[in-house]
Amino acid sequence: MRWLMTLGERTRPETPTYAECPGPNEARAVALVDDCGQLFPVLLAWRRALGCEVTGWAEQVEADDVENLPQDVTDDWGPGLRLDTMPGGYVKVSDYRDHQPPDAVTAGPRMLMR
Repeated sequence: MRWLMTLGERTRPETPTYAECPGPNEARAVALVDDCGQLFPVLLAWRRALGCEVTGWAEQVEADDVENLPQDVTDDWGPGLRLDTMPGGYVKVSDYRDHQPPDAVTAGPRMLMR
């Protein structure tokens, strides 16, 4: 099992905490890592590259290659973790694995930035 994370877009300026939850095939950036702890530096790298606070959506998956994800992973995308970058380099983690997220949800790290 590995961790897959997609970059969530904050498309509603009037609601700064809203972040869309794109599937792996629609996201601007995707990362596949071996350990949950590896998600944090990836998320902070996305923040540095994009120059703003960002949100990542993550889920444990069975996959070996970020560019050739199994169809069940892409079809059933429903991440259980939300990771939000915060001022000062902090990351806030929200765990939705035991319940439904709010309506906001419509060998080393491997990343794909689009």
